[in-house]
Amino acid sequence: MPVLASLIAAVVPMTFYMIILWRLDKYEKEPFKQVLKHFLWGAVGAIILTLIGATIFTSAVEILFPTIIAIGLFEVVIVAPLIEELMKGIYLFNTSRTNHFDNITDGLVYGGAIGLGFGMTENFMYFFTYGVDFESWLGLVIIRSTFSAVMHCIATATFGAFIAMYKFNISGIRYMLPLSGYAIAVLIHFMWNLSVSFEATYFLRFLFLLLMIFLFFAVFLTSLAHEKRIILKELKSEENISLLIPDEIEIVSSLKRSKKGWIKEEYRKQYIETAIRFAFRKHQLRNAKYTNIAFYQTEVEKLRITLAQLVAKIRNDYEGTK
Repeated sequence: MPVLASLIAAVVPMTFYMIILWRLDKYEKEPFKQVLKHFLWGAVGAIILTLIGATIFTSAVEILFPTIIAIGLFEVVIVAPLIEELMKGIYLFNTSRTNHFDNITDGLVYGGAIGLGFGMTENFMYFFTYGVDFESWLGLVIIRSTFSAVMHCIATATFGAFIAMYKFNISGIRYMLPLSGYAIAVLIHFMWNLSVSFEATYFLRFLFLLLMIFLFFAVFLTSLAHEKRIILKELKSEENISLLIPDEIEIVSSLKRSKKGWIKEEYRKQYIETAIRFAFRKHQLRNAKYTNIAFYQTEVEKLRITLAQLVAKIRNDYEGTK
């Protein structure tokens, strides 16, 4: 099929998925520019490193264990999951050291964006190479856009979630978390590639991925619920900050915050963003380590002052309208 048609078929669905994933983070959305960087890393950087890494790994195994290479499924079932998940996820370690990476939801979003970018480029190569006629091309577009690329998203999102747990975990098991996340990502990828390699597992592959999609959203919703509890706990503990109405904390932590009328509209967006960021920074300070402590301490104090001043201003305006 023509290059342009394959390019459009690869780019449009994955970009759409990325935007949906970004919007799912309802409390403190990451800068879209940062999410896009991860998407592009998956689409370009991870692809290049995968080609290099897979070549080196396969060559080494071929020298040491020539009989294994003779097995046709080796590269698809073993090499691809091991190398691709490593090269996709390696960028997350760099992100985890920045202040953009704050919780499990961020790990899911950034990891998922990388996986979607990787899936986009891989899809383009498949569409252009194997879509010999319109029927086969259309079949590839539907299957790979609906399932294969989504697998990449879920696998790397899982890796990202574990790296996030590592960053804000103070227990002795924290050093095992990145390795555990990588192992689970590889397992998801392995199970998918194995299932698509045999006709007998045709329906099982779709059931498997549907289960993974269900678990992904379950983890995402659980992470958001955890964030809501953090917001409620951290804001309610601030006795020195008087809120305009007693129910405001509940509103800030719910979807009601997007509605007009519960607070003066000119302050609503700033109030919500400041309150939520303040709550998260307090929680992160409690679990911060080493060089991050000073940053979170400064952020908490700065946001506490900003929030108190904002609340006082809102209250004064409110009293003035009585």
